[in-house]
Amino acid sequence: MKKLVLAFLIGFVFFACKETERPSRYVQSTIYELQQASEYKYTGQLEVGELPTGDLEFVITLKGEKGSKAVTYPAHLHYGPVETPDAPMAAMLNPVFASSLDGATILNKLANGNTINYESFKTFNGHVKVHLAADGPDYDVILVSGNVGANANQ
Repeated sequence: MKKLVLAFLIGFVFFACKETERPSRYVQSTIYELQQASEYKYTGQLEVGELPTGDLEFVITLKGEKGSKAVTYPAHLHYGPVETPDAPMAAMLNPVFASSLDGATILNKLANGNTINYESFKTFNGHVKVHLAADGPDYDVILVSGNVGANANQ
């Protein structure tokens, strides 16, 4: 009887410790690569995920040297391919925190008031830029950038 109880306990521990796969919070998602765009050695990814509500979540994750908790890097969604000079802004995204090198934004409307969802984003003519600063001369310094939506393969 002791062997049976021991076998049961070992089996219970084995199955109780089995890792389960965590379900994704997204209905569907796409990851876009962000390339180094200045002398600052950062690269990254943008994950665009459709939430169950239909809203989009933009999660930017950078790779590079972490910075101060007080520093943030502004991020924007722009119209047109990344090579477009002075491309108009489609949406201001939440900043990327220098201390964690990530930032997230939930979005369902663009700056012009147009609704955006996962299906329309796949054909969106745009790109993302992460700036060194929110204003001044460092605003013109782009840490990373990358084409998104329909431009992703360009």
